[in-house]
Amino acid sequence: MDLLANLALGFGQALTPYTLLLALIGCVVGTLVGALPGLGPSNGVALLIPITFSLGFDAMEALVLLTSVYYGCMYGGRISSILLNIPGDEPAMMTCLDGYPMAKQGKASDALAISGVASFVGSFLATVGLMLVAPLLARVAFKFGPAEYFALYLLAFCTLGGLGSNNQAKSAMAAAIGLAIAMVGLDKGTNMPRFTFGNLHLYDGIDFLVAIVGLFAVVEIFLFIESHGRNSAIGVKLEKITVDFKLIWSTRMSMLRGTFLGFIAGILPGAGASLGSFLAYMFEKSVAKDKATFGKGNPKGVAAPEAGNNAAAGGALIPMLTLGVPGSGTTAVMLALLLTLNITPGPLLFTERPEIVWGLIASLFIANIMLLVMNVPMVKVFVHVLSVPGFILLPGVTMVAFVGIYSLSGSSFDMLLMVGFGAMGYVFRKLDIPTVPVILGILLGNSMEDNLRRAMTLSDGDWTYLFSSPIAIGLWIFAIAGFVAPIFLRTFLKPPAHAEAADQD
Repeated sequence: MDLLANLALGFGQALTPYTLLLALIGCVVGTLVGALPGLGPSNGVALLIPITFSLGFDAMEALVLLTSVYYGCMYGGRISSILLNIPGDEPAMMTCLDGYPMAKQGKASDALAISGVASFVGSFLATVGLMLVAPLLARVAFKFGPAEYFALYLLAFCTLGGLGSNNQAKSAMAAAIGLAIAMVGLDKGTNMPRFTFGNLHLYDGIDFLVAIVGLFAVVEIFLFIESHGRNSAIGVKLEKITVDFKLIWSTRMSMLRGTFLGFIAGILPGAGASLGSFLAYMFEKSVAKDKATFGKGNPKGVAAPEAGNNAAAGGALIPMLTLGVPGSGTTAVMLALLLTLNITPGPLLFTERPEIVWGLIASLFIANIMLLVMNVPMVKVFVHVLSVPGFILLPGVTMVAFVGIYSLSGSSFDMLLMVGFGAMGYVFRKLDIPTVPVILGILLGNSMEDNLRRAMTLSDGDWTYLFSSPIAIGLWIFAIAGFVAPIFLRTFLKPPAHAEAADQD
């Protein structure tokens, strides 16, 4: 009965004309951003955060808009994967393997229809899972003390270095840089300046929104300049959209299996949709009777990873809402939004602000239906965005980034700092260093330090207090396993050769 009452509360919040309009706008913008190669959900959400503040959105309105953009990007990423053989974002990479061969065989409409329905199944069932699992995890989180939270934050960093990246050393270095940036400003305990170098602008610390927009959005501008403004072009032309219901029905089990694996991957802090789509594709290929057809245009090779990456997007919201630890790069950006609005994610959020949590869940159900309606019969409209020249698109992105950040603080120093983070992100891209651990370090660094200080205060400096409970010990074990295990697993779970080729295109 509590679940039904909470859902009624949520739909009461979500079914207002203004909220529905925000969800629709978010779905359209998200699909457009997702369809553009290289941008992805992290950039889309990061760009819109300053706009939500400049327009005076409250927490509920901002979350509805940005989560709709998030889900829309996950839907839209498949379009360029299938038509251009270029992933709209990293999780859509696996969709290239069979989606593009289907398009070259004249089955582009079938591939887009299957991927659209698979995206809906993955997202919708993951939202159901969010509705059922999040309240349970929130109750468990009440048992967390400073030792458990410190171990949980460590788990997030370790899974980013293991499951979430191809190079643990680079991820660890990026996380350390993020933690160092989080230390800039006045020390909470002594009120002494740290790493400010005498600059008064740094006494309040570095605004994580400045870092996020710089690392995710501004870096794309540098990459565009480097590429000399090459225009995008349609690789495979899309004629009339047809829906083969029999073909879609034949992939139903692939969608369900991909949804389950993607949802589990999404719950893991730091793993995200990339792991979900990879696991879904590899598992589907391993259980298929026609393994030889994978990579040559098998519809199940489109359905499984699309369901997996969209389910992971829903699963990633669970640790963010219940524990305050993002499950993906995009949820890390959304966590920054909540913190800026003075809303602390965690178990108390479900009791103190239930209208936000359940309004968000209800909005996700509505957004999924909107996205299904838009992304199957209307997909040809979104395809046209792929032909927009970069010299038109990127100046618009630049303008939004600069105006948005300036509207938040009115500080020219923050704008220069944003450019500096963009330059750092560009160097990281060239060196193949992930930027998500940097963001995670900036977001969680102060909380991690505060919980370590509380733990040492409660134990009178005894470091064994960090291992004083079964929950803390379990989190430490999972953290170590999440960092070490992938070293051995990659020997057995290598992506197909054509996956690497698709990623390089």
